[in-house]
Amino acid sequence: MTAPIPAELNPPQRLLLGPGPSMVSPRVLRAMATPLIGHLDPAFLVIMNEVQAMLRAAFQTQNPFTIAISGTGSAGMEAALVNVIQPGDTVIVGVNGVFGTRMADIVGRSGGNLVKLEVPWGQTFTRTAIEEAVKKAGKVKAVALVHAETSTGAQQSIEDLGQLCHDHGALLVVDTVTSLGGIPVTVDAWGADVVYSGTQKCLSCPPGLAPLTVSPRALEVIKARKGKCPSWYLDLGMIADYWAEGKRAYHHTAPISMVYALRESLRIVLEEGLEPRFARHRLHAKALMAGLAALGCAPNAQEGHRLPSLNCVQVPSGIDEAAVRRALLLEFNIEIGGGLGPLAGKVWRVGLMGESSRQDNVVAVLSALEVLLKRAGKVQRPGASVAAALEVYAA
Repeated sequence: MTAPIPAELNPPQRLLLGPGPSMVSPRVLRAMATPLIGHLDPAFLVIMNEVQAMLRAAFQTQNPFTIAISGTGSAGMEAALVNVIQPGDTVIVGVNGVFGTRMADIVGRSGGNLVKLEVPWGQTFTRTAIEEAVKKAGKVKAVALVHAETSTGAQQSIEDLGQLCHDHGALLVVDTVTSLGGIPVTVDAWGADVVYSGTQKCLSCPPGLAPLTVSPRALEVIKARKGKCPSWYLDLGMIADYWAEGKRAYHHTAPISMVYALRESLRIVLEEGLEPRFARHRLHAKALMAGLAALGCAPNAQEGHRLPSLNCVQVPSGIDEAAVRRALLLEFNIEIGGGLGPLAGKVWRVGLMGESSRQDNVVAVLSALEVLLKRAGKVQRPGASVAAALEVYAA
């Protein structure tokens, strides 16, 4: 039986303003079209060194062990946890959204003694609450927190938590999937031990790699584990030998084109400069939130802890949020995200990450939402949302 041959690939052109992936620069797409070379070719090893150096700059760390895991951000999460945790280890996980919940699941699957520290979705954890949990739990192997909770739009403060964990003999593991390249991620200043991210958010690279950095302290813990890491593919001890300059022991075939893409996306990040890039994300988020407020959308995350890269707002009462998102996609070619878990049907998640964080995109999504909410009788003063955003830009 012969299978029919599909037509040439021609997906629709979308404006990606959801929780990921973000828009990708033409420079990155061109880099992916670069001819392949072998993953052990000396020329490719030079490229790997360049990627590592730029990742250290993005993470703001001096950690020698700074690499890109072959897999999406969830692979980074799993690698960060399964290498550190052994059966019976006590691990405290901050659960205030989908990704804290996922970290907790991995701890359980790894045989760890899970201690959940929970607050309502959209809120964050105080230093006092974390310290009390560590003291109460006794001997703690690690504390795991999500810096930028994609499901709620909440930004967790990480400052001083590394020292707190170290004072109690614990490691600090941090998820920066929706923050790296969009808001400050200062690994060494935090004293964080294992920090991972993803390429498809603020780095504006296609999904497929998970940047990860490991402190010397954490690396000693990994090397001293009694048994083998339960994951062969994500065993950092073996992967380290592939990324180690001068060693380059074969582990798996690296996704060469994705490494090309990450290299170019990091070049773009560092050309712009971290501080100007962070300021750009803050500006466009402020304008977007002003416009959404004019449409009757209240912020979901607690005040003072709201992400500029992922803006989560409550849907106006009486609105079918899924129908609006569907109309945005089909009529305006704009993608935004809906809620997950207890926030399903209640919030919209608008990502302004990397290439997506631009004034024209803010105006486009506000204009489209205003048209759709006008149809539903929720807009009394046409043009108010865009005007509110433009006032922010004018200031």
